[in-house]
Amino acid sequence: MKPLTEREIRSAFVNCTKGEAKRMHVPHDLAERPWDDLDFFGWRDPGAPDRAYLVTEIDGRLQGVALRSAHAASWQTRRSMCSMCVTTHTGGVSLMVAPKAGKAGKQGNSVGAYICSDLACSLYVRGKKDAGIGARLHETLTTEEKIERTVANVAALVAKVLA
Repeated sequence: MKPLTEREIRSAFVNCTKGEAKRMHVPHDLAERPWDDLDFFGWRDPGAPDRAYLVTEIDGRLQGVALRSAHAASWQTRRSMCSMCVTTHTGGVSLMVAPKAGKAGKQGNSVGAYICSDLACSLYVRGKKDAGIGARLHETLTTEEKIERTVANVAALVAKVLA
């Protein structure tokens, strides 16, 4: 992914108002992010732990999605799998819900997906971040094919938000 500026990030969101995008917390360390290893840029809001955001490029256009997650249950000890990158975690996957774009979102319609709580799917797929023993299932896919699958899964989530 190409490095993004704060302005590009804020203008990419498809499921929130311009005012909400202006008020959202965007990380200040954008220059230090591993852009070459990212298929999408995702982060959690440190001031509101139930809020998360992701920005990706689809067909040459930046698309951002505002997400909400349920508070992680402290009792969760079983493994869950991220539907974006197919990494399993013990307590490290959250159900994230995005309001749909436009009128449907204003009516309360939303879509959800189980996503790595830290939104570091790109790094897990590339082996740059470790989710612990048994986190990556043995697959015959190459790293490039896993990256393509992750990109397709993120694009499918954005398409559902836009539908």
